[in-house]
Amino acid sequence: MPSDPLAAPYRPDPAIGAVSSWLGVPVEAKGFPRSQIRFRNDRWASAVGLANLDDAQWADHFGRFVPLPVNLPQPLALKYHGHQFRVYNPEIGDGRGFLFAQLRDEAGRLLDLGTKGSGQTPFSRSGDGRLTLKGAVREIIATEMLEALGVDTSKTFSVIETGEELWRNDEPSPTRSAVMVRLSHGHIRIGTFQRLMALEEHGQLAQLVDYCLAQFPGPHPPEDAPSRDEPAVILLHQVVERLADLAASWMVAGFVHGVLNTDNMNISGESFDYGPWRWLPAWEPGFTAAYFDQGGLYAFGRQPEALHWNCSQLAVALRPLAESEPLIAALNRFGPLYMEAVARRWCWRMGLEQRGAESDAMLVAACEKTLRETKAQPDAFFHAHRGGRGAEGDLSEILSGYRSIERKHDYWNDSAPQSMLIDEVEALWSAIDERDDWVPLHDKIAAIRRMGEAHGPAPEPASHAYIGLRR
Repeated sequence: MPSDPLAAPYRPDPAIGAVSSWLGVPVEAKGFPRSQIRFRNDRWASAVGLANLDDAQWADHFGRFVPLPVNLPQPLALKYHGHQFRVYNPEIGDGRGFLFAQLRDEAGRLLDLGTKGSGQTPFSRSGDGRLTLKGAVREIIATEMLEALGVDTSKTFSVIETGEELWRNDEPSPTRSAVMVRLSHGHIRIGTFQRLMALEEHGQLAQLVDYCLAQFPGPHPPEDAPSRDEPAVILLHQVVERLADLAASWMVAGFVHGVLNTDNMNISGESFDYGPWRWLPAWEPGFTAAYFDQGGLYAFGRQPEALHWNCSQLAVALRPLAESEPLIAALNRFGPLYMEAVARRWCWRMGLEQRGAESDAMLVAACEKTLRETKAQPDAFFHAHRGGRGAEGDLSEILSGYRSIERKHDYWNDSAPQSMLIDEVEALWSAIDERDDWVPLHDKIAAIRRMGEAHGPAPEPASHAYIGLRR
């Protein structure tokens, strides 16, 4: 596979127009004092026909939000509700972002360009609608690292510094500001369905199901699934598959998202909206990323449970359109699908060919035991044992039964792997904050992308080709 997506023509398609009258509110972008480009993701811009924009055009579209040709004439702030730390909140929506444009890639997949930090909307409540530059830098790092580790994630498409000083309670202030654009398959959340269910807008709920099935295509439910031809049932099966794989991908990456509320769960199955994320310093199921998650609801080891719970909230929201039995049957697939995905992704990250469910489960268990006992940093562990090398004791015996399918790349000869622990995150930001030195960040991005080339594309579920944005 090439390291970069194939170049493609610009193919605008504002498909959301079919449902936008009740799904969002037209808004105006905030005017900023300046628009200084800090990051433009040219490899993904190439995939959607926008890499030929010069810097002035880039700043116009992604800093001042001049509409793209034949696209949405005005941004849309999307409406949704959501469970926030399992407390239902109907007073949310796009409070500092909006949907800016929609377009197709070379494979015909619909993609969204959405913002973060683009100003206040009717859903801002007491917020200022802005984004700190540090928050934008952290999102660049998170999305690049996750992409390299095979996670289906939104892509940080653009970051532009806006010249405002922001005051924040949880970091030194005043601090620099930015507006960010992310590329993803969609911004339809579980909370989008929850809002329509709460308002008893059953006709719109059915329309939204149809929109998602058309724009985020996936497999039909298994042959033995009850009511497998009903649209709401099909959609829930697809979301369960996607989020089970997403949960597994985070676990194998050693990643802690931090805020797994239902308004942060994308129907497309993509990870997005990165706030207090962390990578594990050691294999600790109780490790949390958010200082405000004092009960550990979204701790590392509870992420699969959180995504399953969120799927159940989607099932509740779809209840006006389907009976309970087929929805419960879809939810019951989460556990087995998650275990399959963990085994598939674990073997991929170790550069090993899968041997079967029982053997692969033993491998994962043995590796986790070694990680706990040695307190090894997960990235270092996977790098040291790539292709089955470097093991001792019981783990060595298990690995001896596996065939290496390691991709040839000089990255695997490096003395240490790429990682992204909090000290390095802070060092990258300090260089920018104190000296306006962006070289360490761009060097890190290049190193992460090299790691991604070494890993190659993550394996897809056997049932179908995934819709995630992959190289």
